Amino acid sequence: MTAYLAPSWEAGRDLFRRNIVGEVVMLNLLRFRDIADYAATPELTPTGAMLFIGEGGPFFIGPENERWDRAMLVRQSSVQNFIAFASHEGYLAGYGHRLAAIEDSRLLPLVAMAPPSATGVAA
Repeated sequence: MTAYLAPSWEAGRDLFRRNIVGEVVMLNLLRFRDIADYAATPELTPTGAMLFIGEGGPFFIGPENERWDRAMLVRQSSVQNFIAFASHEGYLAGYGHRLAAIEDSRLLPLVAMAPPSATGVAA
């Protein structure tokens, strides 16, 4: 199974090509290792806290053999601010923690849309 731990150059390019204006909500799907692997960054020790996190479980609709330990929704004021956060020195300083703990991940940028009206047409 291929693990996805960082975005590809092409994914970054495609995100910018969407020309999203305003807020974007990032759906983070995380699969944790049984034990964090700090082989690449032994100088790091776990720190920090998450403000919002949801515990995963079996899919109601989806593959029976696929699991996600945590799901997070993180609102960013813009794609540019998200990229600035993801390239910030403080975030990058702890990136070794992510690589040590995360077995696999997905990151899906979501853009708000008006809910459909009772007639099925977007409001």
